[in-house]
Amino acid sequence: MSRLSRPITLPALRTVPPADPPYDEERRPGSPPTAPVPPQGSPAVACDGPPPETRPVALAARSGASPDERGLRGLGQALAEVLAGRRPPGGVADRLTGRAYAELVRAGRMIDTRRPPVAGTPHVHRPCDGVVEACMLVRCGERSRVLALRVERRGVQWLCTDFETA
Repeated sequence: MSRLSRPITLPALRTVPPADPPYDEERRPGSPPTAPVPPQGSPAVACDGPPPETRPVALAARSGASPDERGLRGLGQALAEVLAGRRPPGGVADRLTGRAYAELVRAGRMIDTRRPPVAGTPHVHRPCDGVVEACMLVRCGERSRVLALRVERRGVQWLCTDFETA
């Protein structure tokens, strides 16, 4: 008995929004001005200096409390889905600084997988007060990847300032 093959529908491709904010004359009347994207730089070791642009975030159960493993895993899962092309980057914009969001948009699809990615339990490191670094294994079917993130406190908000995958 032979199986009948059905045509496979391919996912719809969408254009990526520009990483740079619009110029003043490109904004719609009545819309608030966009904050400038801070210049590129490595946040890796430094724990002091002026805070970058902030956006609201929901990474902690209590206001100002350090993000728990569940919150970090959720953020890692969302970033993995964006990097696999299964979620639009705008869905995590409120959890990233402007620079990190621009980098996420520029990165595009970095994780090539047929299955949805699944983020594992994060390994957490706190290099100094107000900074949490986490890395987690992201299972993508036959091949797994590693996702590292850096989350910093800005007032009572926690924002992802940098991420990397390999």
